[in-house]
Order: sequence, then structure tokens, then C-alpha cells
Amino acid sequence: MARIAGVNIPTNKRVEVALTYIHGIGDTFARQICEKVSIPRERRVSQLTESEVSQIREVIDRDYMVEGDLRREVAMNIKRLMDLGCYRGLRHRRGLPVRGQRTHTNARTRKGPAKPIAGKKK
Repeated sequence: MARIAGVNIPTNKRVEVALTYIHGIGDTFARQICEKVSIPRERRVSQLTESEVSQIREVIDRDYMVEGDLRREVAMNIKRLMDLGCYRGLRHRRGLPVRGQRTHTNARTRKGPAKPIAGKKK
């Protein structure tokens, strides 16, 4: 099992797919990394040599922000919005949708399970 950027990536998957297990690397970045290291698309992680794994590690460390650093930056951005007291920050603070979605119905992912209101029965 190869360990890249502090994440154990699965050995039986293609390299492109396995790289997406790292937070901050999606399909496009995974494809770009494979092109930079010149790994064929159908190659599996178990077939990689140590030098190829180290090349992938170097490219990710040099060119991409992943895992802990990325999570920290996102958290700091949200904290900054909350400290400013801007509209987006208030929405984050209250746990409501931030990007203009309706909340009269729906928004259950952000608001949590529906809470019954006492005396609402008719």
C-alpha cells in the first residue's frame, strides 16, 4: 500500500482513481499529476515502482495544497468570514446555507433533522 501525502492509497485501483483519495486532489488534478510523472492511464498502484511513487510525492508536495494544509486554510477562511460578521459569516455561524438556497423547505443537510414545534397540531 503506497502512502502519499499522509494517506494510504488503495493498491488495486488505477493510479488516477487512487490519487483522488487524497483530500484536495480530484479527477483533473489526478490526471495532471499522472501526465507530469508520465504514468500511463491504465497503470495500477501495485505496479508502480518506488521511484514513480517518490516522483508523485514530489509533484504533489511542490505543486498542490492537500490534506492538512488545505483543511487548515479552508477553516481559516471560514473563521475570517465569521469574525468579520459579513452575511456569509453569519450564515456559517448559524449553520444555515451560505449560497442563497431556500430554507423554508429543504436545507436539511445544514439545518439538521426537523424539530417538531409544540402546539402546532390543528
